[in-house]
Amino acid sequence: MNTPSEDYHALLARHDAMRLRRRILAPADTRTDRWTAEAPRAYDGTADQLLISDALPLVAPMEELIADLYRVLFERHPYLRALFPESMAFQQDHLASIFHYLIGNLHHTDELIRVFGQLGRDHRKLGVRPAQFGAFEEALIEALRLRAGIRWTGALEDAWLRMLHLAVSAMVRGADEAIAEPPSWEATVTSHELRAPGLAVLRVRPHQPYTFAAGQYASLESPLLEQAWRPYYLARAPHPDGELEFHVRARGAGGVSDALVHGTRTGGTVRLGAPRGALALPDHLLSADLLLIASGTGWAPMKALLQRIDADRSGVHRVRLLLGHGGPGRAGEEMYDAAGLEAFRRNRPWLTVVTADAGGARFEDTGARSPARQHAFVALSPEAAGTTGAGPEQEVVARLAAAGIPQTHLHLDTAGRGTVTGRSASTTRTGLLSA
Repeated sequence: MNTPSEDYHALLARHDAMRLRRRILAPADTRTDRWTAEAPRAYDGTADQLLISDALPLVAPMEELIADLYRVLFERHPYLRALFPESMAFQQDHLASIFHYLIGNLHHTDELIRVFGQLGRDHRKLGVRPAQFGAFEEALIEALRLRAGIRWTGALEDAWLRMLHLAVSAMVRGADEAIAEPPSWEATVTSHELRAPGLAVLRVRPHQPYTFAAGQYASLESPLLEQAWRPYYLARAPHPDGELEFHVRARGAGGVSDALVHGTRTGGTVRLGAPRGALALPDHLLSADLLLIASGTGWAPMKALLQRIDADRSGVHRVRLLLGHGGPGRAGEEMYDAAGLEAFRRNRPWLTVVTADAGGARFEDTGARSPARQHAFVALSPEAAGTTGAGPEQEVVARLAAAGIPQTHLHLDTAGRGTVTGRSASTTRTGLLSA
């Protein structure tokens, strides 16, 4: 028997299929699909940015504004509560981050359109429909009015609405452009292996074809925590058998990672979002000098990239893999996939493996003869810690730059960091309406 969530997503899939069929069959000048979005229009948001920023104390703190927003939303539209995970704390924190990001970047509206277009594509897996953004807008305005009281003005309301319309129209447009793509993929767990305490290697087989590139990541949902998603790197290059591999470390917080490590068994199911990420290897770099830097479960995308490189025999590869441990307290831990790495390294003279502390490695000593020509790919475990107070990726980027590698040759994304940035707009449980 299907769960209500499974029935809902099956209904959405049929609805999107009918929309796509109507779009294909209808002449271009007569298509009247109610939810076909017009292209979002960028505008000079500097004035709105200043107005909203100056008046933020009227509705602060942001966390209480968000709490009021969801209270109003669920009181007016109780059915929307099912689109969210049971605990709202994570979602509320991320929505607050999104509003700060919107306000802080309203003078770069072209970039906002790109970022929120990606968010719209990713929101399809959550079951969000364009009409539901109207309910969100009404709840936001009501929450703003309640918090500001008599100090609320029509000019402020118009500025917030323009900002919201920019983001929402980009999301609706992004979702509309991805209508031919499944909103999500059901997959069967074909293997679940504990490699270390709290760390599992999962193999899954999607029920439909799943096209991705080595180095990308996918968001996963466990049936134990419906509507809660977390991104994980794909640890295997595309293979004819269609199986995908993920490396998951439990965090002890009762979230998606814990459910996948401790509550998932062979024969179970998971749901996948569309592949995303900035670590895919372009064809023109297959014969370039490469530096791969990973720690902890950041080894997963590097494993996929090495398989991709190995499958291409057209170039002469010089690849160095700098492999660190998974974070504080793990310096003495053996790499959880050491046997697989050692087997791969044999008879591949183009690969050099350097084992180092992820926070203290000297990148200038990795043996690179010409840093200016190298391309570096970086994926650090979420548990890795920087030594300067900066984020671990930022610290690595600074050290690579100091070693002579140009900024344009650095490849990384922030999968799993839980923030909305220009580099990663598809992080887990992030969005204007749903988690």
